[in-house]
Amino acid sequence: MRRRDLLVAGTALLLVRQALAQDRVRPDAQKRRAGERVVTGAGESITFVVDRDAMLVRQNSSLELLRDGFRLVTGAVLSVLGPGGRRELKTTTATIGIRGTGVYLEAEPGRTYVCTCYGEAVLEPLDDPAARETVRTRHHEQPRYIMAKGAPQMVMPAPVRNHSDAELEMLEALVGREPPFKGQGFPQYR
Repeated sequence: MRRRDLLVAGTALLLVRQALAQDRVRPDAQKRRAGERVVTGAGESITFVVDRDAMLVRQNSSLELLRDGFRLVTGAVLSVLGPGGRRELKTTTATIGIRGTGVYLEAEPGRTYVCTCYGEAVLEPLDDPAARETVRTRHHEQPRYIMAKGAPQMVMPAPVRNHSDAELEMLEALVGREPPFKGQGFPQYR
């Protein structure tokens, strides 16, 4: 691991720990269940556990927990989902089918940003299911934008943005696991 990678990872972990200490990122005392809605305001994030899954919901987000996944109405969520059954993550432009995966989503007007941090995901645009794409990653290799109706390309490459390995490590620790990428350093993109 290069020195720069170590510094970036250390800084991200320090920021997460500081946010936890200052109660800006709050691990909920209670577990969440299907049917609940999680809403965050400006400057507020929340972490919580649902069964074998852990989530970090970013500021200005609205998330509905479903029996087999969740619907991100607005905002952003980083989640680590335990092995086992298939889950569906939904936004206004996409349905993402996953199993035992770390994934980051942002619901934006007209598009969804998705980074399959590790694992496998089936990315399906709601407006063109035939444009479905399966992504298999070990460490953030294939982030994508999934576009709304009318876009010339429904699924397209995107940069890695707005989430860190330190956050994934923190979420995996909440459910007693270690991430599969441990010690690899965050990938560098141009």
